[in-house]
Amino acid sequence: MALKFGSKFGETLTVDEMLKAICVVSANDCCVAMSEHLAGSEEAFVQKMNKRAEELGMKDTVFKNCHGIDEDDHLTSSYDIALMSKELLNNHPDVTKYTTIWMDSLRNGESELVNTNKLIRTYEGATGLKTGSTSLALYNLSASATRNNLSLIAVVMRAPTPNDRVSNARTLLDYGFSSYEFLPTSTKDEIVQNVAVGKGIKTNVNLVYENSTGSIIKKGNKSNLTNEIKINENISAPINKGDILGKVDFYLNDELISSSNLVAEESIKKMNSLNMFEYVSTHWSRLLR
Repeated sequence: MALKFGSKFGETLTVDEMLKAICVVSANDCCVAMSEHLAGSEEAFVQKMNKRAEELGMKDTVFKNCHGIDEDDHLTSSYDIALMSKELLNNHPDVTKYTTIWMDSLRNGESELVNTNKLIRTYEGATGLKTGSTSLALYNLSASATRNNLSLIAVVMRAPTPNDRVSNARTLLDYGFSSYEFLPTSTKDEIVQNVAVGKGIKTNVNLVYENSTGSIIKKGNKSNLTNEIKINENISAPINKGDILGKVDFYLNDELISSSNLVAEESIKKMNSLNMFEYVSTHWSRLLR
């Protein structure tokens, strides 16, 4: 295996330095070192890679090594790369701290790092993600970018030249941003409705969105958004803050695009003999005002 980063025997690098080298210049030697550190051996780490690929639904992918150098039956597809990229960006967003580096250095300036993903420097909103090239696979790129809360991933494989992979990814991203937009449908903790509560020391509770939700839609369709609110019947105390008491479904042109649970904004205790006096006193004083 060619050592693309040129590590020396016995050399020590921090995890931060290795991640930087892997993300910016595809340091295959650092990939192997990290795999051995995490799993005990590259073979054991590759097993974990294949297991995770299966969990993500990457049906066309078989990993034979941890770095991507050509090897028999080491296979993937553009769709699988997109799935992997989405998982990485959604659940490990700190990776963009490395994938957005254009130029840097290691070893006290002795080793220069220059990103082969030219979009990092030239494309508005670029967040990464990773280039790759071998004699058999040719030039490949998973390119990611975010504009106006819309995040897109464009995957290019087997481009004949480095410039082709960049221009093709740019074309795909341009199409996505010009044709689609992100439509927020709910905002976490926003009050949706006030409902009656039975047998509680309070007679009402606010229902709020459990999470913020949204969907990618074709531009020009925003006005066609509708929603359907469903509230649980006979809501009674005790209620804990965050209890699910309803749901809102959002539709675009009658197609379900997102949903959000409605949860209690606060806890409400059940009425009993101990808190009855407090309840009566509070409500009586209000009536006398």
